[in-house]
Amino acid sequence: MHNYHDAEELTKALSPDIPVLLNRPHAARRAARYFIEQFPGQALYAVKANPSPALLQLLWEEGVTHFDVASIDEVRIVRAALPDATLCYMNPVKQLASIREAYHVHGVRVFSLDSLEELEKIETGTDHSDELTLCVRIRVASEFAEISLASKFGIEVDESTELLQRARQTADTLGICFHVGSQAMTPLAYVHALERVRTAIVAASVTVDIINVGGGFPSIYPDLDPVSLNHYFTAIDRTFEDLPISYSAELWCEPGRALSAEYSSLVVKVERRRGTELYINDGAYGTLFDAAHIGWRFPVRLVGAEEDNVAATGFSFYGPTCDDMDYMAGPFNLPDSIKAGDYIEIGMIGAYGSAMRTKFNGYGSSDEYDVTDEPMASLYVGENLDRSDRDNVVSFPRV
Repeated sequence: MHNYHDAEELTKALSPDIPVLLNRPHAARRAARYFIEQFPGQALYAVKANPSPALLQLLWEEGVTHFDVASIDEVRIVRAALPDATLCYMNPVKQLASIREAYHVHGVRVFSLDSLEELEKIETGTDHSDELTLCVRIRVASEFAEISLASKFGIEVDESTELLQRARQTADTLGICFHVGSQAMTPLAYVHALERVRTAIVAASVTVDIINVGGGFPSIYPDLDPVSLNHYFTAIDRTFEDLPISYSAELWCEPGRALSAEYSSLVVKVERRRGTELYINDGAYGTLFDAAHIGWRFPVRLVGAEEDNVAATGFSFYGPTCDDMDYMAGPFNLPDSIKAGDYIEIGMIGAYGSAMRTKFNGYGSSDEYDVTDEPMASLYVGENLDRSDRDNVVSFPRV
């Protein structure tokens, strides 16, 4: 496969009529190295963010050895790509058949749960194994995150005592896990969640071997400019060290977006302009699912634009299908001169982009190429490596 330097070089050479994913292996490698070197514990890659075998391989090469898988298909994908990886089945509600296959066929020994029913299912599916690592998921708030994950999973702290005690009897290694929500905009999210972990441990009087702070580590998007990740790591480490846990307890995390967002951008073609609405060849049923369904704003630029400081107009996008829901409100700021036939690069699409693509209405095809330029934004270069909030690194997010 021929590689290109950037979107402009690619579009001049190929004039593509279908969307093109531009992958940046160097950006994903840089993110992986940062977590491996800076996070004070074990980093598990959350495969749901982007299950590309090529991405899994390069993360492994940079030292990511543990992978958070949420379905039996993800178990199979990672095991096929990485035979020696440690797989952690972190979906708290699983099919019995999936537990059996994960344990007996793929060597999975780490499972999460949030109910006694799930504990019994894991015990049955693993033939009452004595080598299990069980992580009880407790419910924590998502008030500091852009996308809440507080409703579906997690046992309430004041209801967790019996489950923790029963899991302790079954588990060779007992953990507690949680998820503060996606794109958490302040380290305070993790501090508050870890205080709930403290309450659960004290009430249950159990020895805990693993604290898993889950995902939620942010990336940079328009109007979402978090403090540096090292501030998150410091706040987590300080609170973790003060918990009533085993002296040898491990600290885990599950970054997905933070490891994969900078890996890819997307090049789309403008098929029509109608006022401030642009009809493009990808959309709500493809790579831009988040832009349509949760109003996510990605950075954009007109490919080949000669000046970055020209007057910009806020555009909305329509995708290629025949569905009115194939709409992305934006605003996406682009030069007012944009017209049919132009190309737009949409950045930070490596997380939950290609993973959400469907074939609805016959669309969904794309090409992929590696490029060598930098992503539109990065938490892992320059001042972003140690940038504090303007007031306080654990301040509340904007309202």
